[in-house]
Amino acid sequence: MEKIRYFFRRTLLSMRQSPLLCTATIGTVAVALMLLAFFGLIVMNIQNLAREWSRDIQVVVYIDQVPSEEKLKEWIDQIEHYPNVEKVHYISQQQAFERFRKRLGQNADLLDGLMPEILPAALEISLSEQARSRAGTEQLVKLLKSNNNFHKFRYGQEWLQRYDAFIFLLRLIGSMAGGFLIFATLFIISNTIKLTIYARREELEIMGLIGATPMFIKAPFMAEGALQGAIGALLALGGCHLLYYFFLKKGLTALLTTTAAANIHFLPLSYQLGMVLLGLILGFIASLLPLRKFVRL
Repeated sequence: MEKIRYFFRRTLLSMRQSPLLCTATIGTVAVALMLLAFFGLIVMNIQNLAREWSRDIQVVVYIDQVPSEEKLKEWIDQIEHYPNVEKVHYISQQQAFERFRKRLGQNADLLDGLMPEILPAALEISLSEQARSRAGTEQLVKLLKSNNNFHKFRYGQEWLQRYDAFIFLLRLIGSMAGGFLIFATLFIISNTIKLTIYARREELEIMGLIGATPMFIKAPFMAEGALQGAIGALLALGGCHLLYYFFLKKGLTALLTTTAAANIHFLPLSYQLGMVLLGLILGFIASLLPLRKFVRL
């Protein structure tokens, strides 16, 4: 316990002796981790919104010639037994015509004189929640294509491809930016600890001469780096929450529907704890780099 109290006092004393360096380090960690956390927050909410929108994804099978009622029921029963199919809904030509009329709104009079037969009947197939993805949709379409009765499909293939490409690009940019920010954080903390060591090198040399072990010398600096990283991470979470509240929550709520805006959330508790742990680990590792060289000398 005495050693722990000593290390704690030495850590606080070292931070008080170099307030400017300490503030700069904590500020750098806070900015770097805040940018990292905010970018992760954006990616997470985009995925949540896309997952919500994906509930409307359907595979539509167009029927050129309407079969008999028995044949139609046979097709529906067959499709409902396909993997990951939630339900199948038949849309007659009359129903398709009425839908089209409603979508035209004020221009519905353009359909006057036309017959419902101009539009094909269709089977609307809803996927189960776990299959609402590009892979799940394409797997179902592949099964449908194996049936010679079905030839024309619509399932938002272009939208799914663009969504996958967009998410991949976001993750790639996030990984590159995150790697750069982590490297910059390690560099700043490492150099701050190095400056602190140089300022106290005579004291530390005397400690080594009178028999202090390397770990006894290094422990306060490692604790200082870890503490600075943890404090920076907490400040980063606070700043990220402000950005989330004023930019994401209020800004996107004005642009999106009420239902979509309700799916915008802050980072889960596990992510927040992971961010603090990341700051602590970064500070600890960054403090080891200059200490290894100093202790060896």
